[in-house]
Amino acid sequence: MEPLAVSINDTAKALGLGRTSIYAMIADGRLESFKLGRRTLIKAESIRQLVAAQG
Repeated sequence: MEPLAVSINDTAKALGLGRTSIYAMIADGRLESFKLGRRTLIKAESIRQLVAAQG
């Protein structure tokens, strides 16, 4: 089963970007995130949409 949400670090690795860039994309609304306890997670669908919009 594919994960529904991914950590900031895993998102950065998947996109080949740094953590600061990921946080900037969250602030811009390009990535949809949510908090689960102390962790910030990115919705996997949001990552797919970002990549699809670039191609």
